[in-house]
Amino acid sequence: METIADPLDCKARVLKFIEETRVVSESELQINNITPYHVTKSYREQIIKSGYYDQLKYIVEPSVEEFESPGTLDTSGEHDNTVVPGLQHKYAQTGLLLVTERCGSYCRYCFRKRIVGKVSDEITPDFGQAAQYIARHPEMTNVLLSGGDPFVLSTAKLNKIVDHLLPINHLNSIRFGTKMLAYEPRRFADSALPALFQRIHKAGKTPIIVTHFDHVGEISCDAEHKVRALRAQGVQLLNQSVLLAKVNDDPEILAATFAKCHEIGVRPYYLFQARPVKGASHFQVAFRRGLEIVRGINQRLSGIEKTFKYIMSHYTGKIEILDLGQDGRVYMRYHQNKVPEKIGKIFSRPHLATACWFDDLPGE
Repeated sequence: METIADPLDCKARVLKFIEETRVVSESELQINNITPYHVTKSYREQIIKSGYYDQLKYIVEPSVEEFESPGTLDTSGEHDNTVVPGLQHKYAQTGLLLVTERCGSYCRYCFRKRIVGKVSDEITPDFGQAAQYIARHPEMTNVLLSGGDPFVLSTAKLNKIVDHLLPINHLNSIRFGTKMLAYEPRRFADSALPALFQRIHKAGKTPIIVTHFDHVGEISCDAEHKVRALRAQGVQLLNQSVLLAKVNDDPEILAATFAKCHEIGVRPYYLFQARPVKGASHFQVAFRRGLEIVRGINQRLSGIEKTFKYIMSHYTGKIEILDLGQDGRVYMRYHQNKVPEKIGKIFSRPHLATACWFDDLPGE
């Protein structure tokens, strides 16, 4: 029987990884969910001059570990919580809009590898349709624009998206999730941005930017200046970080990161447990080590600086990881859950030394 060759196997490329240069086929890249290499010039220059290049290179440079990194592509059940194309409604008060599949640079640990850098039908095709759903759900008090990164879009495009949200009276805030303050802070020099935030204010809503600084070495002088300018424009800023093996799994580094965020007016918000994403699960840190790091962070910060929660964004909800007890159990509570009655209740599971995710822990 004649075998028909896959044309993708014929397209071999020489790619540079952190550990070595390797010849790989297109099909090999696709099967292993290897995201293309893409980084801004400003970010590359920043991480080199920061003095932390040996750690920060893992955020954007491909590693051969990605080929042997098991997992799934939708660790938080985003498909199951999509209510209209591009709009997720997992928690009662929050809507999540996927507005683009592009980012300023491509994080190697991205939990949306299934979308980013590809053409995806998960991106919102009709913001009017999404707004109609939001308008019918008065329990939804805030909307998060995510992707991808909303700030790779033009300010004119962001205004058009916001046009659909401003008339909805029960929305009290509009959030923008972005890593562009690390990747391309010059984006925030756009003279049209203050008017966008002012429009949100005039509609009686709060503009919030959720920054994504994973490491103090990412916070450039330019980023600091742009953050201070955004604060002067009435924008609230929160920061989320991901706990990443080889990058920031060090209490001194994360304490310095959160202290710097606090200093410039960005409130530390979440420290996320890295997710078991196919092609990215090698970034995961075991619970025991994660809790040791969190204790070390808190020992180094003042009370007003340690405002973050150590969170696992699981399929069932946002789980705050609290402690490893002397009884050999991991103690947790739901910070958010689709079932309101579960929020805030402490529960536990038997600990395993290798466990990095809720599903790794034995059931009762």
